[in-house]
Amino acid sequence: MDYLMETVPLLLMGLKVSVELFVVTLVLSLPLGLPLALGERSRIYPIQWICKVYVFVFRGTPLMLQLFFFYYFFPIALNITLDAMPTAMLTFVLNYAAYFAEIFRGGINSIDRGQYEAAYSLGLTRWQTTKDIVIPQMMKVVIPPVSNEAIVLIKDTALASVIALPEMMKVATGMVNRTGSLIPYVLAGAIYLAFTFLLTVLIHFIELHYSKYDAKEE
Repeated sequence: MDYLMETVPLLLMGLKVSVELFVVTLVLSLPLGLPLALGERSRIYPIQWICKVYVFVFRGTPLMLQLFFFYYFFPIALNITLDAMPTAMLTFVLNYAAYFAEIFRGGINSIDRGQYEAAYSLGLTRWQTTKDIVIPQMMKVVIPPVSNEAIVLIKDTALASVIALPEMMKVATGMVNRTGSLIPYVLAGAIYLAFTFLLTVLIHFIELHYSKYDAKEE
């Protein structure tokens, strides 16, 4: 019992760091993903290809490798030194923005072409059509895949331990190495499951909220 009383507060301190990383990543990468998705569909080819290359690079390389790149390469090549937390935030935001961009692009592509034609026949510009007609419908379509990525993000925060960020997995590993007991890993797993469960419940209520509007439209 004494061991648990010592272990749980330390894990909760690590959880606080994990939650901060999770929230910052979600809050910043979601709005960044939308202009990237629109950029991939842009008729201005330099913008289109810049966005496509960005998404390709960040989706095509491991998140752990990206963490190493920003944590070790910047100080050597660009003389830019970042602490572990800002490095993790920057890397996670850039990485998840690429994934959300693809989700948003898929959502936009799912909108029937007839709606574009109807909007153009009413005299709406391409931007007005995208902003007022396409994006609101797209947001409902992308809720499930965005929710899945949010759940993956909870688990991916553990990768930040590779750059010595004192998040929950780093704390648990330190305690296991110090005491030889696997209990910290078990407790960390239970906390991750609880976090995932709470997020799943929240997502369920969001989906119910939008399904009510769908029922009213019918």
